[in-house]
Amino acid sequence: MREFIAANEDWLTVFQLPSYAPDLNPQEGIWALVKRGIGNLAAANIDHLAKTVRTRLKKIQYRPHLIDGCLAQSGLDIDD
Repeated sequence: MREFIAANEDWLTVFQLPSYAPDLNPQEGIWALVKRGIGNLAAANIDHLAKTVRTRLKKIQYRPHLIDGCLAQSGLDIDD
């Protein structure tokens, strides 16, 4: 990969990002909220698990302060 980058540096710009940076990804905060609700779930099957995840996401959708908190933690801001 480094050879390819070096051979094409006239048109290619590469930015090295951290391999894992949950503090930069607001969706990590949303998934943390979802996982809180299913941490002790004994799902009967994959459909039961999927329904539970959808339900948790729907509850978060109607609580915008939770979404705002995840955005604020990442340093991102959405202007109204």
